[in-house]
Amino acid sequence: MSKSPKKLSVAQLEKQVSELTDALQRERADAINVRRRAEQEREKLADFYKAMIVQKLLPAIDNLERALKHAPKDLAKHEYVKGVQSVAEQFEKVFADIGVKRVKSVGEEFDPRYHEAISIEDDGGELELVSEELAPGYRIEDEVIRHAMVRVKKDKK
Repeated sequence: MSKSPKKLSVAQLEKQVSELTDALQRERADAINVRRRAEQEREKLADFYKAMIVQKLLPAIDNLERALKHAPKDLAKHEYVKGVQSVAEQFEKVFADIGVKRVKSVGEEFDPRYHEAISIEDDGGELELVSEELAPGYRIEDEVIRHAMVRVKKDKK
């Protein structure tokens, strides 16, 4: 003989439907949270790799900018120098496109989060201002890729 299925009351069925609905909603919320966390991790990983690649490119970019600074004045209007300048500008544009920003330095208040002081000139003041940038710094959002190497001058307010 086979057992007949147990008959449930309407109230019991409603309770069961409510419990299953709650469980489904929790599962959906969990799935949304998992997707959001995965997206955040993907973005962090992308920024990590961007920073790694930019760090590898910075010495070449620094040398390119140094070469432009030391170009003889009589060659400043030469097409070759203009071409090299446009390559440097292309690097800046690509960096901007991928979210890499240059750290503001000269004239700014010294900020150890973004600046690395090579020397400090003390004029008896309290305010530490960046007087010269020796090497530019770069960041993605608030994450520093490379600190700006700067000279600092303590000025009076």
